[in-house]
Amino acid sequence: MNKIYKAYPGGKHKVLTLSYDDGKIQDRRLVSIFNKYGIRGTFNLNSGLTSMDIRINPEEWKELYAGHEVAVHTCTHPTLARTPKNEILYEYIEDRKYLENIMGYPVRGLAYPNGSCDDTCIEIAKAAGLEYGRIAADKYASVKAAMEYSKDAQGPILLGDATGFEIPDNYMKWLPTCHHNHDLLGFGKRFLELHKSQYLYMMYVWGHSFEFDKNDNWNLIEEFCEMMGGQDDIWYATNIEIVDYDKAFSALQFAADNSFVYNPSAQSVWLRVNDENYVEVKGGKIHHF
Repeated sequence: MNKIYKAYPGGKHKVLTLSYDDGKIQDRRLVSIFNKYGIRGTFNLNSGLTSMDIRINPEEWKELYAGHEVAVHTCTHPTLARTPKNEILYEYIEDRKYLENIMGYPVRGLAYPNGSCDDTCIEIAKAAGLEYGRIAADKYASVKAAMEYSKDAQGPILLGDATGFEIPDNYMKWLPTCHHNHDLLGFGKRFLELHKSQYLYMMYVWGHSFEFDKNDNWNLIEEFCEMMGGQDDIWYATNIEIVDYDKAFSALQFAADNSFVYNPSAQSVWLRVNDENYVEVKGGKIHHF
């Protein structure tokens, strides 16, 4: 029986994505850095705060964010867990409608504002047609604690290769790898060193572009993007592209003996077959192994 593994587009086993909030004017410089090195990300925007001088005018969004993803960050950036249900729904739907009217495509992603998220917020997000929700937190603290424990105990290192780079099991509670101020270059170097292609790895960076002005550390994101760009084993993706790809893989229909597979989706899915070959299963096609 054929041994089948999921792979990322092009047969890659790593994916890098970034997510930045609020649509402030510093996004212009950040997007230019991303584009320079082939890095791709998601920008989470508030449609009800566009009159502020510190934010980018919506007339600029479509051109500025071309090649990236625009996602919901609510209209007015409320603390959702303290907000009535009808208001939560309004914040999601109205922001989504506004963004879609400008961008010209369905907006299906969300970053919870103020780090506020509970089960009610998630259920309403699903009802509003949103397919993922990014939390304003990351894995840095838990990874650092494990490293410190290992060092202090002088015992075996507790961190496996994938620690901090795991694939999420619930995209509505999507926890990034790190904020860009949380050892970004250290995480990036670890990510580049991952070589076990029988696993899938994800690095997810989040933050706010205005923080680079505030902390005078634009060199940090420039160095990171230069280091990470152009890698043969990394898929550079937006948040929604990762979610959609996982859905396409889950929709594959395999023969009982794994001798062939049918892809009912429109997009291609890549598979690793018998630890040797990578194959592209094109949308709407049957592929025999």
